[in-house]
Amino acid sequence: MRQKPLLRLRKSGALLVAAVIAFVGAAPIAGTRWAFTPLLLIPVAVFVWAWRAGTDVYPDELRVKALLGSTSVPWSRITELAPDPNGQISALLDNGNVIRLTGVTRDNLPRVLAAGQQEMGETPTNP
Repeated sequence: MRQKPLLRLRKSGALLVAAVIAFVGAAPIAGTRWAFTPLLLIPVAVFVWAWRAGTDVYPDELRVKALLGSTSVPWSRITELAPDPNGQISALLDNGNVIRLTGVTRDNLPRVLAAGQQEMGETPTNP
């Protein structure tokens, strides 16, 4: 069994509320004809994505979750954590690939590094 993450970062809870409101708004349209019923899948998918998508921080790795599936990245493979112009953080890996860390921003980056037992300004390594 997998240990609990030291830190969980998710999208804003406002997305969950927006998905519920969209579902309630789409229900009367979907109820008029069977052909419109698949419209309800859109707010349901947004709700599941907003609930699930994010980054979990473990002492030995980061796990980035999406709507379907997840990617685990050991700290030892991360060479740099860098913000984009919008303040979202991406991880540059030792093979040149870049992974966007969902839910991680400039503001909570120090918490991510502390939870992963990494030092600010140093290359992340496996403790």
